[in-house]
Amino acid sequence: MTTDNLIAADVESVLAEIVPVAEDVTVVNPDLETIVALVTTLEDLESPPSVRLLGPERPLKQVMDDFLVASTAADLIDDGTLSLRVLDEQPVNSLVVTDDAVVSLVTAGDAAAGLTTDDDSFVSSTVAFYDEQWDTAGEFTLRTPPLSRVRSTLAAEISEEVRADFDVVLDSLSTARSDGDGLDEVTISLLVAARNRELLYDISKWGEDVGLASKATFSRTKTQLEDKGLLDTEKVPIDVGRPRLRLLLGDERLQNADAGDLADAALDVLSN
Repeated sequence: MTTDNLIAADVESVLAEIVPVAEDVTVVNPDLETIVALVTTLEDLESPPSVRLLGPERPLKQVMDDFLVASTAADLIDDGTLSLRVLDEQPVNSLVVTDDAVVSLVTAGDAAAGLTTDDDSFVSSTVAFYDEQWDTAGEFTLRTPPLSRVRSTLAAEISEEVRADFDVVLDSLSTARSDGDGLDEVTISLLVAARNRELLYDISKWGEDVGLASKATFSRTKTQLEDKGLLDTEKVPIDVGRPRLRLLLGDERLQNADAGDLADAALDVLSN
């Protein structure tokens, strides 16, 4: 990697200069923006290096509440690109450590910088220090399933049409969480299932099997969305047992929306 100081518009641009040319990378104490930027950078690389992320638990949990970030990170973990561990004590600086340089990440307003040193002694001692920190750190457990598995099982177990709508809705979102800033993955799954008139039983069983959420969570979210006018249901008789529920879109704004506009329509209904 270059050992010059790096100045860019954002931290993702700084990482894009550092990460692709390194063999092994340790990212220490990243803030929320840096974690998201790192996942995005690794996702875009055809041959990414092995990256260890070592940071406090709180920002990791906060970022991984976003399904878009967490499911992509899960794919990177699955293929051996990314590893996550928790630091008990938060360092002062945010660092990117490679075999030949130590880069301190600095953000200020509309600019970001990577302040770089390649002093052999300093780099060597820093690498050794964080190798030891890594060995004693606890693993961060990511419970979100990989996005590739979510997509493939959705197509195989529900339908290609639902999978296609799911992808389009995700592509239309900048975040997928349930804290009021967007729609979470369970809500998205129920909406695209309703757009295709699928059964609640089928989508909730798929969601539990793939590790997205429990059947109870799907059922509870369905009831909440019904109460808010986003979903409706109709009973479908079966040979044995209680009728099952077919999911339907409730509000006309959702019924008339294309898949790419479904999330905006749902948020519009929720805001009113």
